[in-house]
Amino acid sequence: MKVAIAGATGFVGQRLVQRLRQDNHSLVILTRELAHARSRFPSAEYPSLEIVPYTPKQSGDWQAKISGCDAVVNLAGAPIDRRWSPEWKHEIYESRQLTTRTLVEAIAKADEKPAVLVNASAIGYYGTSETETFDETSASGRDFLASVCEAWEQEASKVKECGTRLAILRLGIVLGNGGAISKMLMPFQMFAGGPIGSGQQWFSWVHIDDVVGLILAALTDDRYTGIYNATAPNPVRMSALCQTLGDVLNRPSWLPVPPFALELLLGEGAQVVLQGQQVLPRKTLETGFSYTYDSVKPALESIV
Repeated sequence: MKVAIAGATGFVGQRLVQRLRQDNHSLVILTRELAHARSRFPSAEYPSLEIVPYTPKQSGDWQAKISGCDAVVNLAGAPIDRRWSPEWKHEIYESRQLTTRTLVEAIAKADEKPAVLVNASAIGYYGTSETETFDETSASGRDFLASVCEAWEQEASKVKECGTRLAILRLGIVLGNGGAISKMLMPFQMFAGGPIGSGQQWFSWVHIDDVVGLILAALTDDRYTGIYNATAPNPVRMSALCQTLGDVLNRPSWLPVPPFALELLLGEGAQVVLQGQQVLPRKTLETGFSYTYDSVKPALESIV
């Protein structure tokens, strides 16, 4: 296939590019930072890859590159693991809504339209809860991230008017060599690790290899249409996650991170971590997707 990817230099995007390269697909990388993308994907290692500078929030000549692609993967969006100032909340929102809008616009303009758009979303769609269980049929929450995800998905859904198949993947907390786990490792390595907040909040995780596997399935299997939770089938409480991480590292898990410390670091965004949510991938499993890592201990062992 010929696949266009927005967000290819991110945590999940880099692993996806590596996997698609192994399978000999041609790639079009849409990037705001040309030098950064070239350093991530040197031409000697990625001969079937075209790097295209683009303006994610604005229409432009770059949109012509979508014509002739078999598929588009949209992983673009500003990171949420930093302090949520009013300005950054605006960027979190627009970087998802407007980027998706311009990509769908590019598909609509294309003479040779892609057969499928695989668009990221997030389990933030459901809001937070220590008691409820969510699946793909659950209603949206009422907090900021829920509103972001709703706008994100609404823009993606417009691609169906072009006759392009749409698969939306609501990503959980992705575990891999980087991301959330990299931020948790240092305290444990210094014998000062422990649960964040009460420890009773749910942690709906997924291994990065399974995220990439689900994206590949959505690209190639016409059965994947609509919403899918990209989470492992066995979410855990934060205390269990940290205990398991300590066991894998052979380190204690004894020093809780108080809520105020996280609130100082992330501001309003701390509530996403402190409250959590239990999300199950019911539709993903019903479609027949097979997880490589369905339990958290093997997932952590593969990473650390």
